Amino acid sequence: MSAPLALVTGASGGIGEALAFEFARHGYDIALAARSADRLADVAARLAGEGAKTHVLPVDLAVPDGAKKLLKAVDDLHLEVDVLVNNAGFGDMDPVAEADCGRLVSMVDLNIRSLTELTCALLPEMTARRRGGVINVASTAAFMPGPNMAVYYASKAYVLSFTQALYTELKDTGVTACALCPGPVKSGFQDAAAMKGSLLLKLSPMMTPTKVASAGYRAFAKGKRETIPGLSNKMMVVSAQLSPKAMIMALVKRLQTQ
Repeated sequence: MSAPLALVTGASGGIGEALAFEFARHGYDIALAARSADRLADVAARLAGEGAKTHVLPVDLAVPDGAKKLLKAVDDLHLEVDVLVNNAGFGDMDPVAEADCGRLVSMVDLNIRSLTELTCALLPEMTARRRGGVINVASTAAFMPGPNMAVYYASKAYVLSFTQALYTELKDTGVTACALCPGPVKSGFQDAAAMKGSLLLKLSPMMTPTKVASAGYRAFAKGKRETIPGLSNKMMVVSAQLSPKAMIMALVKRLQTQ
């Protein structure tokens, strides 16, 4: 009997790479998707040491037809996806009026559109087999508005809400959905989002991708709807939900200023 397969997007580094290794350690074969074929090949070579069979699928999911290209690549290889890990995403730290509009639209395409399209395409096969699931990587940003990163925070709020609804829709199907909601993580995300030097990164404890991935896998395996790795992140989310929204937004704006 062949091993189950996890398709991981944004798998060339950070949380995506760590999740690929986490699933490999638990007996999964891995399909790796990201823009950089070279970086994916390096991850695949190291995954071989975990005994996992890998498939490298270089594709840019931030363009409108990116998800369709990935789904075609999966279909061409006759892969049966048991678990979809929607990790690909990016942020940008700028007020909307000063931001690159094209970059913000690409963020929506990647963080929301591609995630939704991949889930909609692969979920019916899982429910027909009555097994499998989806991990959608959201963020603690999903629980509040984010001045100076408005589109990023809003995109993660969508991911969380979408996953919570999926979790309920999938009850008694044998398939589950889990939202992984990390806080700041030691990865390339901050540089890509031009966040280096922000007060948020100076004050926030940062988890490693490995710890975040481990927490995400455990929550998914237990059939949990969502998980927030790290006690300080859990406390921050609870505090944000209990505090006046105007105060929280003013604080977030201050923290996300260079």
